[in-house]
Amino acid sequence: MKTKLNTLFKGLSAFITLWATQSLSALGSGMTGYALILWSYQEKGSALTTALLSICSYTPYVIFSVFAGALSDKWNKKHTMLVCDSTAALTTVLVLVLFITGHLEIWHLYIINAVSGLMNTIQQPASDVSVSLLTPKEQYQRVSGMKSFSNSLNTILTPVIATAVFSFAGMQGVIAFDLFTFITAFITLAFFIRIPEKKRDSDVQEESIWSSVKAGLSYLQKNRGILDLILFLAAINLIASMYDAALPAMLLSRDGGSTAALGLVNTFTGLASLTGSILVSLMPAPKSRVRVICNSLLFSMSFENFLLAFGRNIPVWCLGAVLGWLMIPVMNANMDVLFRTHIPIEMQGRVYSARNTFQFFTIPLGSFLGGLFVDKVFEPFMAAQGADSFFIKLLGSGKGSGAALLFLVLAFAGIAVCLIFRKDRHLWILDQKKAPGHLH
Repeated sequence: MKTKLNTLFKGLSAFITLWATQSLSALGSGMTGYALILWSYQEKGSALTTALLSICSYTPYVIFSVFAGALSDKWNKKHTMLVCDSTAALTTVLVLVLFITGHLEIWHLYIINAVSGLMNTIQQPASDVSVSLLTPKEQYQRVSGMKSFSNSLNTILTPVIATAVFSFAGMQGVIAFDLFTFITAFITLAFFIRIPEKKRDSDVQEESIWSSVKAGLSYLQKNRGILDLILFLAAINLIASMYDAALPAMLLSRDGGSTAALGLVNTFTGLASLTGSILVSLMPAPKSRVRVICNSLLFSMSFENFLLAFGRNIPVWCLGAVLGWLMIPVMNANMDVLFRTHIPIEMQGRVYSARNTFQFFTIPLGSFLGGLFVDKVFEPFMAAQGADSFFIKLLGSGKGSGAALLFLVLAFAGIAVCLIFRKDRHLWILDQKKAPGHLH
């Protein structure tokens, strides 16, 4: 048994150490963010106020990601991660001081979240490239599954632990746990992890930031398979973010829905992701990663949205969440492997950052459109239908039925996007194209 485990995780000792401590730190950061949402809602009682916390964190990510990769490729990866983590920790300390002294205001959190979001924007490409540098090529799929596993586990644990600590020890207890996890991760990275740096020519070292940005964009322009894969995910993110905006509106409004229903659906989402992460960590490499990506997304888009649209009770909604999220880690792992094996390491920071901008800019757009469509289009449309209307018979009546209609539309939109991109010849070339060499 021990020999088999050693074979499965061969060459991953440094990555596992980094992954475990960084995941613990991410749990602490997530708990602080969740506790601040609870605190802000208790203070203002406004959903918009709490939503703006996330917007302030996410906006720097979308705007500055394309530049962050250029900096990441020029800077030492380990030092970049340490500085960004330390700056984010200082903002947490500032929150603690303001809270203890009774001076913490919502607008403070907007600024602090923007700074933390900017640090995450700079750190992520450095972290992504570090994983490539620490991981043997044949272990990329397993590493992606392990990352999905920790992300899913944090999704499940964050609200549970944060609520318990917040209730028992208050904001101070949550932030103290966050700082403890930061110190653990910082010491481990600073003193026990060696991240190799790939040597670069002197003329590349002097490359300007704007030239580096253009190099990343030029790489995508010349490598249509990678670019089209990013655009595929951008289209999926648009639909998924509309789903995220509509889900609370439906589950909190429909007959049989409640805050408990929303919590259960989110819990089953995390459990499904966790299960999928374990599966992909143990699965052998597929013959066609592009086929796995397309089929996984087609599976997810088909079942979940239909079950949410037609379901009228918690078990059906939870089943939809399981079917919708079970294959997402499988998709993510195979997409991650394609990126890591086809993009040269010296270009990964720049390309990953350009990817972040192109792939994720549709998320705030989708969130806005999802809320707009529910409030201004689909709910009024359903409210105007008569008792014998086809849509009433199909989806039910009352508040929340408009959100159900949007889920039905999203189901067909998701299927259409998957079928269109399945015919993209540039994607299939990725399965045949030989990957460049890597440094370990």
